[in-house]
Amino acid sequence: MECAYWDAGVCRSCTWLEIPYADQVTDKQASVEHALAEVPGAADITWLPARTSAETGFRTRAKMVVGGTTQDPTLGILDTDRHGVDLRDCPVMDPALRAAMPGLAHFIRRTGLVPYDVPRRSGELKYVLVTSADDGTLMVRFVLRSRRQLASLRRNLGLLLELVPSTRVVTANIHPVHEAIIEGPEEIVLTGSATLPMRVGDVVLDPGPRSFSQTNTEVAGDLYRQAARWVDEGGARSLWDLYCGVGGFALHAARAGVAEVTGVEVSGQAIASARKAADDLLSGTAAPGSTSSVHPATGSGAARFVAADATEWALGQESVPDAVVVNPPRRGIGPDLARWLDDSRVGLVVYSSCNPQSLARDLLAMPHLRPQEARLFDMFPHTAHAEVAIRLTRRD
Repeated sequence: MECAYWDAGVCRSCTWLEIPYADQVTDKQASVEHALAEVPGAADITWLPARTSAETGFRTRAKMVVGGTTQDPTLGILDTDRHGVDLRDCPVMDPALRAAMPGLAHFIRRTGLVPYDVPRRSGELKYVLVTSADDGTLMVRFVLRSRRQLASLRRNLGLLLELVPSTRVVTANIHPVHEAIIEGPEEIVLTGSATLPMRVGDVVLDPGPRSFSQTNTEVAGDLYRQAARWVDEGGARSLWDLYCGVGGFALHAARAGVAEVTGVEVSGQAIASARKAADDLLSGTAAPGSTSSVHPATGSGAARFVAADATEWALGQESVPDAVVVNPPRRGIGPDLARWLDDSRVGLVVYSSCNPQSLARDLLAMPHLRPQEARLFDMFPHTAHAEVAIRLTRRD
């Protein structure tokens, strides 16, 4: 991949950029297999062909640090002196994101939004977070230090929609603390729409501003399809999707014909999004021409979504499903849930991991579940990041 920012030495985020892409994938596969080497049965895993990615235009979420000045803002990253570096033409961003950047910069100038100066701890606008859907529509989130410039945002919302007409959702996130986290606890929706419907794989998901969604939508769709295929091949009639987010795994399994699907996620907003996506899938509004066995996700149908801690919820149930999908954060599922899965009678587990080290630790804690098949999903080309899904079956 050609990158002017890399060539100029102003950005080194894509740490593997100079490695040919085919070699990147080979190296990631080798690193995952090495991380799992001590897991019983690892040598017998059948590795399916890696799901590779486009080398450019694959990122559908952009976290742009705002630097510079109101009249000359930068959208990108900070340099070693904590000053802004403009990356608005970054080639890994989805074309819809790149197309939005000039309008967003012009909006900052026209409205007088003051970029946050990290060394001086002054200013208001810290980040612009932009997500693109498959149809090119956008969710734009302005991360502000305070509510001081919120009125200006509201007053000029029409200008933003004029400058970036693909915008569907606009929010202000209030992040008053000077610390190295991207967003704060308060989200204020400024548009009539609060979610951004996007087709991922075979379903339309409906994430809100604080819901987790995969950065590489195309590869994520095949990850969800692969998990649903494994569950279907295992003959499962009931499934729990733990750490379900906005319902990608759960809805793909339900669409594949799994009769009883339960998704569990601690975020109430994510669960609301999953329920809406399930309702749309049932009504047919999300997938014209397709059929689905998904029932309205109100908690009483065959597909339901529950806002709860995944581990606490699972440990509190009196019965177990035929299959479980887990898609935890980088820390993994942890010893309590791993022990419960190992002791339960669940016959099939699909583990989707963004961290091979925590995956290996969790698999070592589940000796009664034997790895059978696995597949690498390259969500982040040009980096060492490796996403892997693995199918586990119970051995007695």
